Amino acid sequence: MAIGAAAPPDRPARPERPVLLPPREMPRRRNFGSPAGRIALLHALAHIELNAIDLAWDIVGRFSAPELPRRFFDDWTGIAAEEAEHFALLAARLEGFGARYGDLPAHDGLWEAAAATRHDLLARLAIVPLVLEARGLDVTPEMADRLHRAGDDDSATILGRIFRDEIGHVAVGVRWFKYLCRAGGHDPGLAFQACVRAHFKGRLKPPFNRAARDKAGFPAEYYEPLATG
Repeated sequence: MAIGAAAPPDRPARPERPVLLPPREMPRRRNFGSPAGRIALLHALAHIELNAIDLAWDIVGRFSAPELPRRFFDDWTGIAAEEAEHFALLAARLEGFGARYGDLPAHDGLWEAAAATRHDLLARLAIVPLVLEARGLDVTPEMADRLHRAGDDDSATILGRIFRDEIGHVAVGVRWFKYLCRAGGHDPGLAFQACVRAHFKGRLKPPFNRAARDKAGFPAEYYEPLATG
């Protein structure tokens, strides 16, 4: 079946809650050692995963160019399904604490990153899977370890599942970023750096999880120069 053209909305449908605040107005996350702190963490992660579902479907609908192969759409459809599983796991874990997604405020930074790259597929791939999701590879293992130390093995197990899946998501981003660079005659490392400098505020934050990024096929020479200049 042929892939058709679509005109997705500027913003996805959203539940009435959570209340969306500017990132600078978000309350500071509490210590993981308390139930309230773990609820805040799980709620923030659930919000990220809800946005990730929309981001995966947005890339399918927004960039339905006829020259893209069918596998491109299959890959992002599969990612959308995994992000939905992640959200469901986190939402169920919140309920185990007597909380629900929407009980706490959240911010709209992830969708703002999507809006900033809505006209440029190469930039979207650079910013969403290769900056934002790759950042998850850097920070998730430490969060899981802290949850284990707090005695919350169930939440830590969910983060382990998310971490393993996100390696595959970053790998998909790398694959299609390189594909577009080859098609356009661009050097992928230089193109990645140009996209990040144009569309991402600030430097990338080390330390990087080189082992996980390498497993995703994401070369360090792409991103390490962006941590220093």
